[in-house]
Amino acid sequence: MLKLVNISKTFNPGTITEKRALKNINLELKEGDFVTVIGGNGAGKSTLLNLIAGVHLSDTGSIHLDGTDITMWKEHLRAKFLGRVFQDPMMGTAANMEIEENLALAYRRGKKRTLGWGVTNEEKKLYKELLASLDLGLENRMTSKVGLLSGGQRQALTLLMATLQKPKLLLLDEHTAALDPKTAAKVLELTEEIIARDNLTSFMVTHNMKNAIRYGNRLIMMSEGNIIYDVSGEEKKNLKVEDLLEKFKVANSEGLTNDRMLLS
Repeated sequence: MLKLVNISKTFNPGTITEKRALKNINLELKEGDFVTVIGGNGAGKSTLLNLIAGVHLSDTGSIHLDGTDITMWKEHLRAKFLGRVFQDPMMGTAANMEIEENLALAYRRGKKRTLGWGVTNEEKKLYKELLASLDLGLENRMTSKVGLLSGGQRQALTLLMATLQKPKLLLLDEHTAALDPKTAAKVLELTEEIIARDNLTSFMVTHNMKNAIRYGNRLIMMSEGNIIYDVSGEEKKNLKVEDLLEKFKVANSEGLTNDRMLLS
């Protein structure tokens, strides 16, 4: 479904700040995979996600999505097939537009545009049902400006918008990192429900080892631009935080501090 072959990326090559962010990455996701990606700061997690999204282009290798070579496609072309939720709740929505208008933008993504803009009654009914499924009371605030929502409400809305057209691949870039623990847990619960309901292929970057173990059917660990651990099935279900800490310790003892702090 998603296939990366010999993907490498170096930033600022030939300078004193040269950084080899990814080193010959080979990775294949099957349809319906829910992959959690974990690693210390600078491991290459976000760079890999951004290469898939088209924010950056790779130096070497190829990227295929559902059999199509998208290696050289720009970000806006890939966006038609990808759903994405960012770390910052302020991204992914238009703050000065109403909730229903934001949903309409997402619903019409990739469709032929016409002169008619107004949200139809049929669309309003659909949006109300979808918002009600979030259990956040947003179905009664459809004409409220998105900028008035809390961070958690906004992330839940962004998640709904990103999955409205059932993307070929859902990219989650530490999408609960900026939320308080209770709100983060709610957004993760919604994430799991939507992914399961629509059988979405998903790629979730996280710093939280408990969440990496708890969610998804497959876990990938990265260190210094390499994939150092790839586990799925029963082996993943039986993982403990201590197991991941030991993997980190072996790979790069200096990268433990920040991740240890995020276990709670």
